[in-house]
Amino acid sequence: MTTVSAERLATIFVEVADTLVDDFDLIEFLHMLTDRTASLVGAAAVGLVLADKDGRLEFMAGSDENVKLLELFQLQTNEGPCLEAFRTGQPVINVNLGEAATRWPRFAPHATASGFQSVHAFPMRLRHQSIGALNVFGDTLGGDFTAPDVPIVQALADVAAIALLQERAIHRGEVLTEQLQGALNSRIVIEQAKGAVAQAHEIDVDEAFTRIRNYARNNNRKLTDVVHAIITDRSTLYRLS
Repeated sequence: MTTVSAERLATIFVEVADTLVDDFDLIEFLHMLTDRTASLVGAAAVGLVLADKDGRLEFMAGSDENVKLLELFQLQTNEGPCLEAFRTGQPVINVNLGEAATRWPRFAPHATASGFQSVHAFPMRLRHQSIGALNVFGDTLGGDFTAPDVPIVQALADVAAIALLQERAIHRGEVLTEQLQGALNSRIVIEQAKGAVAQAHEIDVDEAFTRIRNYARNNNRKLTDVVHAIITDRSTLYRLS
């Protein structure tokens, strides 16, 4: 992991912990978490999955489109680092994907074919309750986490889990339900909006999503409100030039 100042670490942790605001936007929060994690550790990509009300993991956010497809493949094949971290409650550290075919026979070759060479996964947990996992992918070898790196990233994942749990006052160890289910439903609209913007402006979907998020921030609107507007009001679509 790249050397990070104490001030920057503190800023990131405060940002991740600050969910008690009137206009809290879960989808934007999750994407912010993947972006900050990728920047913090110098990762090629970071993906995030959360458990739904039935305990099934669902893809929620990724730092780019490539990692979204890989996370979806991981969930479809029911094998890979995020599932392992979620089920065991323990981080998966410094796995060379080129040597992991025995461990994950379908996921590991698919990940290397996607351009990734290493992976780490951190459960998002509160005590013994895991609500999701954070996947950190590297595109070069030799970028292994050192001993001090692991507790920093795990603490970030844990703070995010606590923030999510407190945001909807989840009591007595219950799993996130209504809030996360609503976010899962929003993913469908987000994907539609990304595709519409990409097609209208002849750009790739990563750039399209960046424009959508920037538009939401610059206009002080929730990300979910903006993507719904893009789908229902073509004038919004063409404001994202």
